[in-house]
Amino acid sequence: MMRSLYAGVSGVQVHQIKMDVLANNIANVNTVGFKKSQVTFQDMLNQNIAGARAGTASTTGGVNAQQIGLGTLIGAINNIHSQGAASTTGKDTDLMIQGEGYFILSDGTNTFYSRAGAFTLDNSGNLVNSANGMMVCDQNGTPVNLASYGGSINIAPDGNIIYIDNTGAAATAGPIGIATFANPAGLLKAGENMYLESITSGTAVTTTPGTNAGTLISATLEMSNVDLAQEFVDMIIAQRGFQANSKSIRTTDEILQELINIRR
Repeated sequence: MMRSLYAGVSGVQVHQIKMDVLANNIANVNTVGFKKSQVTFQDMLNQNIAGARAGTASTTGGVNAQQIGLGTLIGAINNIHSQGAASTTGKDTDLMIQGEGYFILSDGTNTFYSRAGAFTLDNSGNLVNSANGMMVCDQNGTPVNLASYGGSINIAPDGNIIYIDNTGAAATAGPIGIATFANPAGLLKAGENMYLESITSGTAVTTTPGTNAGTLISATLEMSNVDLAQEFVDMIIAQRGFQANSKSIRTTDEILQELINIRR
């Protein structure tokens, strides 16, 4: 069987994966706090037809090795953690991190991290993720609670919360915690706009807003960092790559058919 057939199949497979990633990026173009992914390729092993030969001192020069590539494969699928655009909501508990850092969320057992700051208050005064009820924590991992919340909440850029309790007096809570990582691209996507720490992300360093972790902007959400124009261009490139590799498979098939027809 010809090597070109297998090389073409590998090209079709990796371009299909690239299309899967692009489609997911486009599907999440309006997902709050979403970070897009990027696919890179690398070549497979090369088969040596002839090895390199060194030249002699006075008669002949050296000869380079003769190699045939065996196709391509996925090199990496990287998460791009660039800043997304700001969207003003007018809701005081909606938060955006300007700069690096991630919100710290907890379900009571596991700790998650997120750039999506669509928060609300539950019936107990806890600041929670409005989508799944995860508790928003301070830098020590303790849920942020607005005891006897009465209304008129204000969240400062440093994460401190000032509100009116049910007696009409001013009260404070927080500050909201922020986590940073040595390698944010190494975080594992856990769904629902959340990430998990991994061995490649490094251990979370927790702090408060206003430091190198960034500051908070209230009544604002960070939108997806997906650039539709770039995604469409990449989609065209992936489509053409898929078509070209499909053509190489068809051409190889025609050559094999010619070989079979020799006996007729």
